[in-house]
Amino acid sequence: MDCTIRENIKIGIEVEVIKKQHQRTGELTWGIVKGILTKAPKHHHGIKVILMTNEVGRVKNILT
Repeated sequence: MDCTIRENIKIGIEVEVIKKQHQRTGELTWGIVKGILTKAPKHHHGIKVILMTNEVGRVKNILT
């Protein structure tokens, strides 16, 4: 599923995100989506979300 399209991201799904401070290393963080922060219908770097742990990052993989 394409993680650059906002319509594909739903609250409660499991995702892997890349946080701002890990962009150089590519380290991914697993979590459950608490909210969607990107307002645009599409974003080429991935949709920005906030996880249940209050971490913010751009979705790189949708796991569920």
